This record gives sequence, structure tokens and C-alpha cells, in this order.
Amino acid sequence: MDFRLYFRSRQGEMVHLLKQLTILESPTHDKKAVDACAAFVAREFKRIGCKVTTFPQKDIGDLTVAEFAPGRLKSADDEMLVLTHIDTVWPAGKIVKMPFYVSGNKLYGPGVLDMKAGVVMLLTALRSLNGLNVKPRKRITVVVNTAEETGHPAARDLIRKLARKASLVLCLEPALPGGALKLERKGRLVVRLDVHGRAAHGGSPEKGVSAIEELVAQIARLKRLRTGETTVNVGLMGGGEKANVVAENAWAILDVRFWKLADRDRVLKILREAVPVLRGARLKVSVESTTPPMEKTKASEKLFVRAQEIAVGMGLSLKGGKTGGGSDASIAAGMGIPTLDGLGPDGAGIHAENEHLLLSSFIERTALLTEFLKDL
Repeated sequence: MDFRLYFRSRQGEMVHLLKQLTILESPTHDKKAVDACAAFVAREFKRIGCKVTTFPQKDIGDLTVAEFAPGRLKSADDEMLVLTHIDTVWPAGKIVKMPFYVSGNKLYGPGVLDMKAGVVMLLTALRSLNGLNVKPRKRITVVVNTAEETGHPAARDLIRKLARKASLVLCLEPALPGGALKLERKGRLVVRLDVHGRAAHGGSPEKGVSAIEELVAQIARLKRLRTGETTVNVGLMGGGEKANVVAENAWAILDVRFWKLADRDRVLKILREAVPVLRGARLKVSVESTTPPMEKTKASEKLFVRAQEIAVGMGLSLKGGKTGGGSDASIAAGMGIPTLDGLGPDGAGIHAENEHLLLSSFIERTALLTEFLKDL
């Protein structure tokens, strides 16, 4: 069956569903809003016949797991895990200034590309398989994350738990420009650097130790951590209480990106062994979160080759690439499970006001995803 033709005839339905999902704004830190969006998605999965389980959360939106074609498994080879998320970086009300609309081959709106289109693709693919009575080779388990943009221990733990049961993992983040899959991703390390000095009157600064001056000196030293393709960004910083007081405390949040775990360990070792520049200053380094890199393995390459074979059978060419951004796919890949990411549509403007997807890619990737769900 030519799923591309099939879904072209249903483009209007897909766009309508995506509009409904986009209008349900879901900022990561707005639990009420994210829960409403998650409830909508859960109802859609139930309409397909999925078994849906909700995992209530206190400080993030409730997590959802949907199972398609549930039944007794013979082994882990009988199950695949599909990763999605519905939270976005956009604040509530952004839909007013950044409305959902179609212009030619482009569809615009907050979160359409990252990654509500991926959720719609999956719902459409599963609904079609169910309606056409096509049975996938594996049971399909879906995670709907509500805190992917910031990361959260509860979400990471749930993904790890389910990934252990799966023989492969698919992630519906947007494709690379041109439609390539994401086979490698940088890992991420978020570190907090606290500096403690000694307060003094601003008129007698020599009696104090400025935590801000020490922090500035330490930040200047960060250049030595940037080797090869390892990057360090000072995303947030602050310190002091009043202009006429020598700052007793200062802090900074560092975002470190790396291709290999060895690079992460090297950076962390240097940070922890840092020596204060000013006498009397003290440093404290705390790891706030860490995400492993998505490294290419023989197993993931084998899975990608199989995906390419399926694409060729549809008359499509499928390429792979790498990106510096992270995703939930890295969690599963870090466990050694064959993982493909970037299965969502092509587009541009992620986290920018021109965020959009290409409608032609939206249809094509839904067809490709359907074949993957059926035959991988």
C-alpha cells in the first residue's frame, strides 16, 4: 500500500488535529496547561484502542504511557518504544502573537515542529494501522513526556524503565534540515558554580573578598575547557545584594555539550579541581543534571540500514547526521539500545518565532513512520 497517497488524502484531518493540539498551549512549567494537553492526547490514544496509563506528578505535567496491540510478550524483541513530548518552550498566550496558520507548504505555530507534529504523526499512523487491520511486528509502547525541554528525573526514570524492555527505540523529534535522521547527539552537563567570599563595606573593599570578582575570574578560565567540539556556555549568573556591599556570594549556571563521555568527565574534573584566584574565596561545584551523548554503535547503524531499506522500498532516500542538541533519545541510546531520532518532519525555527514545518514532509514522514511501526 502507498501510505504517502493514503495520508495525502487525509492531510486536512492531520492539520486539524495538529491545530487542536497547538491551541492547547503546554509550557513545560505550567502544570495545569500541560496536564490539559496530556489529557487530550490520552483520549486520542484511547480512541485508537490503546491501553493508556497516567503517572501523576507533583511538579511537572502528568506522564502518559500508551500501549498499542497489548498482549503477552515472548521476549524483549517483541517490543519497540516510541518517545514523544508535548511540552514547549513557549509561554502561555504565545498563540495570540504567534498563531497557527498555513502558508503554501509551510505550517506555523508555537511547538508545531518541536514536537506536536510528531505526536500527530504517531496518532495518525497508529489509527491507520488499526483501521486497515495491519498488525505491527512488535508491540508499540509510547511515552508522552511533559518535561522534555528541561528534563526531569521522573521522566528519565520512566523512559529507562520502559527502554529496558524494548529491542529498539524511535524518537519523533524533528528531522535535520533536508530530512536526515539524527544518529548522534551531543551529551549535556548542567553545572552550578557557587562562589563564597567575605562581605565588607563598599567604602573599604580591601576588608572583603568579592565573590563576584572571583566568579568573573573563574568564568574567564573556562576557555581552557573548550577543546575540539566540547562547548561551555555560561547561561545564567548572579551575585551580591547591594551596590555598596562587597558581594559575599555569587553563582553561575554552566551548560556543557560534548560528543563523548570522556569529554564530560574531563570538564567535570577540571571544574572540581579549580583553585580560587582570590585569597579567602571558596568554590563549590554542583552537577544539576547530565544527559549522555547519543553515540553511534554497531546496533544503531544496523537499525539505520534497515530503516534505509524500508525507505528505498517507498522510493525515498534516507540519510543520517548529527546535532549538538539533546533529546530523550539519548537516554535510551546511553543504555546501549538501538535508537533512531529525528523521525519527525522537516522544518525550521525551533524555539524561534518563525517555527514551522513543511507540509510535504509532514505527510511523507507519517507514511515512513507507519512503515517503520509495521516492519521494524
